[in-house]
Amino acid sequence: MSDSTPPYQQFSTALSQVLAANKVDVTVMESQAGTPQSGEGANAGLVVAVGMKAMELAIAKFDAPVLGVMIPRIGYEILLERHPAYHRSKATSAIYLDQPWDRQLSFIQAALPKHKTVGLLYSPDTHITLPRLPQGMSLNAQSTRPAENFFVALESVLSNSDVLLVIPDSEIYSSSNMRNILLTSYRHQVPLIGISQAYVNAGALGAIFSTPEQLAGQTVEMIVFFARNRRLPEPQHPKLFSISLNQQVARSLGIALDSPEAIRERMNKAGEGRQ
Repeated sequence: MSDSTPPYQQFSTALSQVLAANKVDVTVMESQAGTPQSGEGANAGLVVAVGMKAMELAIAKFDAPVLGVMIPRIGYEILLERHPAYHRSKATSAIYLDQPWDRQLSFIQAALPKHKTVGLLYSPDTHITLPRLPQGMSLNAQSTRPAENFFVALESVLSNSDVLLVIPDSEIYSSSNMRNILLTSYRHQVPLIGISQAYVNAGALGAIFSTPEQLAGQTVEMIVFFARNRRLPEPQHPKLFSISLNQQVARSLGIALDSPEAIRERMNKAGEGRQ
């Protein structure tokens, strides 16, 4: 684990519970990045690295295949660029922290059908592949660095967008920036869609995200696959996700939001319609 904060502890507890419930015959040795290793993991068949700090350590220190969990897709891809031998041997895989584009855009369509232009702010180092948009939606994407007229870029995006979509980009959406980003978006009356419950608690209109418990269940599936096939599946986005809404922020912005259940049902119907 990258550290001992609640999300990592919740993941660890849930992983042990799901492994036990599925009677998976594995031995788990738990350690924390930055603590003395004293040989832990030396004989491991598979290392599950929870968070970016743990993923970096696992690739640098262990010879075993590494499964990264709770890491952003861009972070995983940058790590593979730094460690091409792992990439060539296909000895790594991941369950990304971020939701797939189509799910995020489907959520915005289902929750905010009148909000057609999606604002996206990202740093140049975040090599994102811009999504194919659903019919009727447009994307207002701008690249910027926090040290280079960041709030000028933010104002520009907000002035020409109906909603601001957060992505896992720690350079832009750092803890030092978030309060000002939320206040600026609120001043522009542009709802912000976050990537975790913490964003909703802080003032985002809503978020779709996967909980540590949901990610733990998917991790067990990949552990079982590895045990049977001696190889890891391809990297994948979370299968299960949760929806959180901030009705108080919605009222302040004059937005009528349906329940999370109604929004999820609308997303499911839209997904079936596209297939």
